[in-house]
Amino acid sequence: LVRRAAKAGYRGVFLTVDSVRFGYREADARNGFNSIPPPHRLVNYDEGSKSTLDQTYNAKQQKALDQNSEKLFDQNVTWEDVRWLKQEGCGNLPLVIKGIMTAEDAILAVQYGADGVMVSNHGGRQLDGSLAAIDALPEIVEAVEGRVPVLLDGGIRRGTDVLKALALGATAVGIGKPVFFALSAGGEKAVVEMLRMFKTELEAAMAICGCQTVDDISRRLITRHPYGPAVKYLRASL
Repeated sequence: LVRRAAKAGYRGVFLTVDSVRFGYREADARNGFNSIPPPHRLVNYDEGSKSTLDQTYNAKQQKALDQNSEKLFDQNVTWEDVRWLKQEGCGNLPLVIKGIMTAEDAILAVQYGADGVMVSNHGGRQLDGSLAAIDALPEIVEAVEGRVPVLLDGGIRRGTDVLKALALGATAVGIGKPVFFALSAGGEKAVVEMLRMFKTELEAAMAICGCQTVDDISRRLITRHPYGPAVKYLRASL
């Protein structure tokens, strides 16, 4: 699959390491979402596998789709598999390890060949009570010591969120849900508009903070609320 991606012109590989098992998807189970209705399928999931769709993520043995699809994944992977993928599969493509939430794992990822790490808690859908990705970011940036780029995934909804991530040491951020929201609301044009909004918001936030360039963004811009997480913020009713 990785070699096919390289041949097709992809310029990098992201290996997600936090979901060989999935957190229990209560909403999916409650809503009866335990399979993909035909003729739809998860592309590439069943290719090269001896199992059929009805034996894996469409088996409906569990109440939630992700619990059924776990059968497709090897749950005994190790860091040696990361080394193998980098050496045997990626070729010249950079390999980014996604799902890193501790300094220790970031160091191991680099030692085993990662060209970058992405700090992510899988949208908070894996382990209840886990840190927000942005809270884990500073220690990972410090541990990596500039050897590879550090990307942040999760919770990026406005340009100000991008500013915060960059200030805490992120090289770049990932934008997931806003892309899907925009695509479902207005197709490609809406995605372009969403990206324009992010750019406008980031530029405005930088100017207000006195930053002429991205290089001017630093941790001095960030502080914790003096009353901590006990403060409750109320959404205005329109």
